Amino acid sequence: MSNKTAIVIGAGIVGLATARALSLRGIKVTVFERNERAVGASIRNFGMVWPIGQPNGELFDRAMLSRKIWKEIAGEAGIWHDEVGSLHMAYHDDELRVMEEYVDINKDIRGVALLTPEETLAKSPAVNPDGLKGAVWSGTEMIVESRVAVGQIAGYLAEKYGVVFHWNTAIAEIKDNTVRSGSRTWTADEIYVCSGVEFETLYPELFAEAPITKCKLQMMRIAAQPGGWRIGPSLCGSLSMVHYPGFQVAPSLPLLRERYNDEYAEYLKWGIHVMASQNHTGELTVGDSHEYGLVHDPFDKDFINKMILDYLCTFTRLKDMHVVQSWHGILPKLTNGKTELVLQPTENVTIINGLGGNGMTLSFGLCEQLIAVRHDDRQ
Repeated sequence: MSNKTAIVIGAGIVGLATARALSLRGIKVTVFERNERAVGASIRNFGMVWPIGQPNGELFDRAMLSRKIWKEIAGEAGIWHDEVGSLHMAYHDDELRVMEEYVDINKDIRGVALLTPEETLAKSPAVNPDGLKGAVWSGTEMIVESRVAVGQIAGYLAEKYGVVFHWNTAIAEIKDNTVRSGSRTWTADEIYVCSGVEFETLYPELFAEAPITKCKLQMMRIAAQPGGWRIGPSLCGSLSMVHYPGFQVAPSLPLLRERYNDEYAEYLKWGIHVMASQNHTGELTVGDSHEYGLVHDPFDKDFINKMILDYLCTFTRLKDMHVVQSWHGILPKLTNGKTELVLQPTENVTIINGLGGNGMTLSFGLCEQLIAVRHDDRQ
């Protein structure tokens, strides 16, 4: 049992993943969160653990490690999760060609399969059959209800590992091994800054120098489907193939992108690609869009939501399309193509940031790997 201590700033998914990895190694962890609960990007998402979106190699392996950790925690903490897999549908020959290439390259790596229209409809009754040419099936994708799960993870860490949480406590300064909030201070051997807000506030010069911007995503929730009707896998239109780097292995993807540049120019302008996932109550989360910049319009754009819903109808047939909620999230996004930003401004302080829209998929794996490198060889 280690006698080391650590402070984690931020109780979103990155902070919780860091707290877990440290606690597993016997380090006493204290977490500080400026709000009474996590209310940022960690709860404003699909709840998708999404390995199919990651390229082969290190990032796919990290996503699968995250998935394994999610399953362990969900099982122990009684957190609802659903290993539904995913379907990406094709309605044009060039979309099907990309899917054929993707499956041929990945069939021995990811266990994906190319389905016929009949096989696709057997997987999900919610798929639009009109003009359907086939789909990519992947079994690795998992859904959680992030609005609930993030808070449940905090409770699990407190109960199992004795992690101490200070809610409604904004850290205003870090100096040496000490953090300050108002007149109160706390000291630890290591400090981890795991929130975009705190990074920008506590280290403004580092933030200004970093290759980082912010991304605004608009999303919606559709009413619980009648009679307990389930859509099965998470469902995706083919626009998702030009969004996620996991599909870049397909040689025909650039040609597909050229067509989309003409036919879906307005969608690509607003970074729209459309997916749908279903939670335990039967409600569906749908989205999303991507607007980049350091400052965003606080008001959502109705035409973006309409574009999302219009495209959703091209590949789904839902029983109830009534929108019950809409919202947006703000995510950190690196401008250099990297998937995370890890900085060490001083010997004892580490900043973990920049996971963008991959937080649910990569955070547990990334933080486990980072902490393992630092501590497993020191025990």
